[in-house]
Amino acid sequence: MVPSQEIKNKDIGMAKSIVACLLCLTTWSASALAGTIVPTSEKDGQLWRYTVDKPSDDWREGDIESINRWSRSRAQDWQKRYRWLCGFNYIPSNAISYTEMWMGYSFDPNRIDAELALAEDVGFNCLRVVLPYVVWEAEPKVFKDRLSRFLSICDKRRIKVMFTLFDDCIFGPISDPVFGRQPDVVEGWYANGWTPSPGHSMVRDRTKWPKLESYVRDIIDTFKDDPRVFCWDLYNEPTNGGLGNVSIPLVEQVFQWARRTNPTQPLTVAIWNGNGNLNDMIVRHSDIITFHSYGNAEALEAAVKNVQRYARPIICTEWLNRPGSSTVEKSVPVFRRYNIGCMHWGLVNGKTQTDLPWGHRPGDPEPKVWQHDLYRQDLTPYDPEEIRIFKDQIRKAELNRKRQEQTD
Repeated sequence: MVPSQEIKNKDIGMAKSIVACLLCLTTWSASALAGTIVPTSEKDGQLWRYTVDKPSDDWREGDIESINRWSRSRAQDWQKRYRWLCGFNYIPSNAISYTEMWMGYSFDPNRIDAELALAEDVGFNCLRVVLPYVVWEAEPKVFKDRLSRFLSICDKRRIKVMFTLFDDCIFGPISDPVFGRQPDVVEGWYANGWTPSPGHSMVRDRTKWPKLESYVRDIIDTFKDDPRVFCWDLYNEPTNGGLGNVSIPLVEQVFQWARRTNPTQPLTVAIWNGNGNLNDMIVRHSDIITFHSYGNAEALEAAVKNVQRYARPIICTEWLNRPGSSTVEKSVPVFRRYNIGCMHWGLVNGKTQTDLPWGHRPGDPEPKVWQHDLYRQDLTPYDPEEIRIFKDQIRKAELNRKRQEQTD
């Protein structure tokens, strides 16, 4: 989730923690993808766009042998086990943050099942969900039991799961989450109770990293052979929330900790901005290539072409920004054309208020269209035509897969 480039004057206090993040969206140099990322104005409907240059001649696949990244052939074999991956980022409508989603007072299997039944009806086959370190720290066994129950619900609905272990994003005043009851909703404030994982203080304090290693290795080791988990997204949008390059050493450590557990699922971190140092490291370590794209179809297609050079499976793990022209109608055909997995942001609108645009505050004008999410809280579609498009594209992808199997 990328914050809005527009910071409201009345939010100057909180804006200081976001400004540093926004600087990385406007002061890039050459990208790690060996292409050039060019800042554009938000009115263009893009947070960034890519221009494709020739790959760097000094980058070689062999450069990463020492870190035990999967070979290209192993990654491609993994992809063959799955249908076209089409899904969503999931947080239940009753949770203001991922911390609240997994707290005992709010973890609601019945609600989760009802919401995922909508996804099953559409034909979605995968989802992505962030795990909060703070809940594992307080009650690791109970937390893992909830994860297992969640996986069972997803399996019932024929949905594979991508777990995300860390997240730097903040959209309100919380930079260090607390175990316990979470804040109330502030009407009109986009994701006011959002919490990062593990929290910005722990990211900065290397003396706390052994605890983070225990978390990473415990969670992955528990589910490393579980067929319900199809991928590990180790860190969502590192350097976001004002942390800047402080996060980069931790990201590399997380890759190393995860490798030591030797999971049967691939490891990845998504490319989401123009930080060359970060993206160089992500590409070196990731078994499959993932990225975020909230721009229009042209920007999406350019981004896809830019990462195709790595000859690895590709998934766009965040998209859908209707005001910015990242729409179901325009984006889904691009994903299908290039056989790129896609996971849009949001299923059922709820306490996170992600129908609002990034940076929205109480008293701001109501948006003309929703930014994220497909369903209202009463479980009716926001736009039935979007549901029809998803169903049609998923059906066509499955027919193509079956035809290809018959000819092979």
